[in-house]
Amino acid sequence: MAKGRRKSAVGDLVPSDRIARQILMLRGQKVLLDMDLAELYGVDTKVLVQAIKRNSERFPADFMFQLTKQEVANLRSQFVTSRSWGGRRYQPYAFTEQGVAMLSSVLRSKRAVAVNIEIMRAFVKLREMLAGHRELAEKLAQLERKYDKQFKTVFDAILQLMEPVPKSRRPIGFAAWPDRKE
Repeated sequence: MAKGRRKSAVGDLVPSDRIARQILMLRGQKVLLDMDLAELYGVDTKVLVQAIKRNSERFPADFMFQLTKQEVANLRSQFVTSRSWGGRRYQPYAFTEQGVAMLSSVLRSKRAVAVNIEIMRAFVKLREMLAGHRELAEKLAQLERKYDKQFKTVFDAILQLMEPVPKSRRPIGFAAWPDRKE
């Protein structure tokens, strides 16, 4: 790309697969961390957090929450070298899908709007993938229930075949046979 030339499409701005990799599951919700969002929007994390604090009434607890020290420690252990956590003085913020949507009203730049569109697409793609996995899991459970009954019959038959058949053996030794006449 030539110097000074702007990217033409939103997808070129931020690939949705890159966004999807940054979506985490925390407290049972799909979220993006403030540092990842700041990087996507092309602003410093500090600037993003300041904008959020100035508009705190727009971010209720179900839109955004601050991570606990334990959650930060767990994340650091998962991303040992792939993230630079820096010398932050506060715990990172996590934004749900609704919180990310609200960010576009706080950060009014064209880039913020374009990035938000791609983030929403990534959330939708993730939701579709999870729905597909749920459908597959349900189909597998149905197959198990269906075939468990059939396989139970087969296993019962195999177990019966494996049981030793009682044999009538002749006694060992010099005993006379009761039905023989001499």
